[in-house]
Amino acid sequence: MGIFSADLFPTKLSVVIFLSYMGLFINQGILVTASKTSTNQYKYSTVTVVLLTECIKLLTAMILYLKDHSFPTMMADINKYKTVMLFYFVPAFLYCLYNNLQFVNLAVFDPTTYYLLLQIRVVVTGIIFQILFKKKLSAVQWVSVLMLTVGCIIKDINRHMQHTTKPGAETKEVSISSFFDIHLGLIMVQVFASCFAGVYNEYLLKDKGCDVHIMMQNIFMYVDSIFCNVIVLGFRGELIGAFTIDNVTSLGKPIVIAIMFNNAAIGITTSLFLRNMNSILKTFASALELMFTAVLCWFIFGIAIDVYTVVAIFVVSIAVYIYSQNPVVNKPKNELTLSPVLMKENGSVKETV
Repeated sequence: MGIFSADLFPTKLSVVIFLSYMGLFINQGILVTASKTSTNQYKYSTVTVVLLTECIKLLTAMILYLKDHSFPTMMADINKYKTVMLFYFVPAFLYCLYNNLQFVNLAVFDPTTYYLLLQIRVVVTGIIFQILFKKKLSAVQWVSVLMLTVGCIIKDINRHMQHTTKPGAETKEVSISSFFDIHLGLIMVQVFASCFAGVYNEYLLKDKGCDVHIMMQNIFMYVDSIFCNVIVLGFRGELIGAFTIDNVTSLGKPIVIAIMFNNAAIGITTSLFLRNMNSILKTFASALELMFTAVLCWFIFGIAIDVYTVVAIFVVSIAVYIYSQNPVVNKPKNELTLSPVLMKENGSVKETV
């Protein structure tokens, strides 16, 4: 069984989706890095960018849906599947919670400790996946997942060492006792929110809402997401400030526009990824993004690659190879019962015979 086996990538299109997913995320990291000032500040409102990006995602999903359907059909489907729309409030709220908790947790933990703790999500994703889909991961699959976690942690070790040894740098010691306080609890909430949102989104795409057109599901997701973000911004008193003249004007910069549209493409591609593959493979794609980004930043920004990154790439590569020999297979609930014609109407992008 090769690295591009039928179980790992069911169709040629799934390979394209996998590579596109990684490429878009890598590009996003480079764009955001390039948009920073020399003092690591942003000359635009990140709050406004996040909210408008969700609006772009919604508009894109509607355009893609209306390409093959009429507007009355879209409204009829919204009414028909309004229960599914309510289910999408779960991942929408969890993603919103994750985005807000990152600011809270970064105020307490240094960046490296923060990212190291977040690597727990690789293992947590595997546990939640087993529970929601009632699929037990094999010993080999767990070995590959654990190796992936180790690889991601090794990647961040050097950053931690540089942070704690840099002259004049402010360090935040994290004692063993602090691992049991409210701050670690908030990190765990953030990890759970990220993992459960991703796996639950896959569950809706493949099980609960498997009969709903994928772009209609995206519409539900982004409507709910916009609603959750508006509520949170309103609660924090940042909603009006997000649309001041200065903030809106700053969005006209080409790099900011590129960030918003690239992030919107990530949203659409992620739904296709989860529909055609699974959230376990997504964690591997995310780890590979981390490694490729390090290499590209070396070429583009001159950020040196250290020995820890080399070792991490080696460990992650082994983990990917081991996983490719025995990948998780998690097909949509209706895939074996729908005819090719119905699958096309359902909006599935899988090739059928």
